Amino acid sequence: MMTYTNTGSKDTRSGFGAGLLKLGTLNPQVVALCADLTGSLKMDAFQKQFPERFFQVGIAEANMMGLAAGLTIGGKIPFTGTFANFSTGRVYDQIRQSIAYSGKNVKICASHAGLTLGEDGATHQILEDIGLMKMLPHMTVINPCDYNQTLAATLAVADFEGPVYLRFGRPAVPNFTSDQNPFIIGKALHLKSGNDVSIFATGHLVWKALEAAEILKDKGLDAEIINLHTIKPLDTQAILESVRKTGCLVSAEEHQKNGGMGDSIAQFLAENFPCPQVFVAVNDSFGESGTPEALMKKYHLDTMDIVDAAIRAHSRK
Repeated sequence: MMTYTNTGSKDTRSGFGAGLLKLGTLNPQVVALCADLTGSLKMDAFQKQFPERFFQVGIAEANMMGLAAGLTIGGKIPFTGTFANFSTGRVYDQIRQSIAYSGKNVKICASHAGLTLGEDGATHQILEDIGLMKMLPHMTVINPCDYNQTLAATLAVADFEGPVYLRFGRPAVPNFTSDQNPFIIGKALHLKSGNDVSIFATGHLVWKALEAAEILKDKGLDAEIINLHTIKPLDTQAILESVRKTGCLVSAEEHQKNGGMGDSIAQFLAENFPCPQVFVAVNDSFGESGTPEALMKKYHLDTMDIVDAAIRAHSRK
């Protein structure tokens, strides 16, 4: 069985920044737009090296989305950057009308998503963004798990034709995926095989799912771990193959239960292979100010919450 090692915790937003800088060299059509958060989005290196391809639009996120849509008409590949709350909720009409409906090749890149934003509190800790974005026709939704995967995802979306929502975060988290792995949009990553329960995780909860698998092993349960970095399109083949083997599942995400990754899995399985599912997600609640670690515990998104969910799912088989 392959084991995973944290090679040094890094924030996923820095993976985006490194990927964007690399794209600046690889593809002259890539341009970047930011809404007054260049440092927070780690876009400053791109701005410094490619100033003629960087647009600071100020605190005007709706305008930024319109500008990005327009830039695609001339063949540019715009990457917009701001916090997840401002990348989705504040500008939903502009994204729906000018980007998704029109099928524009805009890459909406969103940092500081979820509870791990921490001390900024509930107004900034958007937990509905995946749901908002996945409901839009034509929109691809990606939520990588660590620095390496975020860097690889950033490179991959530049080659992908169509609107993309790329979600990442603020805190330093374990960096454990290989920097040699290509990122394949819509293809889940099989991290660990198991026969008793399937655990589908995304974003910051992937590492916690791997931790949970070790604890479950000591309890006599063999967990299969799958990293669903692409929420839409969902890798339904990987889901079906796994749950046909294990007969039950846990979905784990830093997002509302309503409208999240687990919701998409449940919709698919309800029509194809109904089986017990336990959700590890925020249950119809806003967040609050606090440290990321304390918030993940309070809102039941921690390693032991995945362990408990797996035991409950297995008991219902």
